[in-house]
Amino acid sequence: MKEGKPIQIFSNFNENIGVNVIKSPVKLTILEMLRDSDMEFDEIVSNTGKSKSTVSVHLKSLRESGIISYRVHPVDNRKKIFYLNSKYLGSVNSTEPKEIKETQADYLIENLVDDDAEFSTLLFHTLKSMLIQEGINIDPILQSTGNSIGKSIFGKLYDDDLDIFIQNITRFWETKGLGRITFELGQIIKITTFDCFECELLPKTGKPACFLDTGIFEALFTEYFKLPVSVIETQCYTMGDEKCVFEVEPLPIKNY
Repeated sequence: MKEGKPIQIFSNFNENIGVNVIKSPVKLTILEMLRDSDMEFDEIVSNTGKSKSTVSVHLKSLRESGIISYRVHPVDNRKKIFYLNSKYLGSVNSTEPKEIKETQADYLIENLVDDDAEFSTLLFHTLKSMLIQEGINIDPILQSTGNSIGKSIFGKLYDDDLDIFIQNITRFWETKGLGRITFELGQIIKITTFDCFECELLPKTGKPACFLDTGIFEALFTEYFKLPVSVIETQCYTMGDEKCVFEVEPLPIKNY
């Protein structure tokens, strides 16, 4: 099967639609651009390499589906600025799925069952591996889930003293079987996790996989500093590393 762009899935604020699944290559290109930044019509035309009439048809379809919308340019009211009007949920790779060893019974028994891992770890690992095998990417949902978890546990971990707050996070991670965690403080806070529950036994994809952790750290430090933060995973077991490393950095207020 010829490999193309992964199908993208968006939630829709229109209760009559709910979810939109996008397969059109041109629409996918447009949405990839709008996920990064709002764009004027001429910018979209230039970046897609398609004719104005073709782009116009696809923009109209995406607007009618409620996936995107537009606002009038503040200086030139003849121009429109397009933006996403829905939430990106994830993607599905349409290539033929191949069975991976991380979903097979022998692998699960050897690495999780015989290792006395908690059932919740077995469940999470198997679900994540099956999604990878089927080409389904729900990373945005996992990160949002992590945000919710981080906000819910913040009160239990909080202390005015940053060192104690970090100690509380470290203790929570270990007692809940999430792995071992260390911190390096500076303008950028570097978080290193070992024996990561989220990704240690996942297949090596060459891409970071700890979006649940990313969401938790993002929420914890946003709540602590009362300022928005960016959390980027720079190393991961799925990238061939022997640890996961996250960098926490403050964001400009306008991005909050």
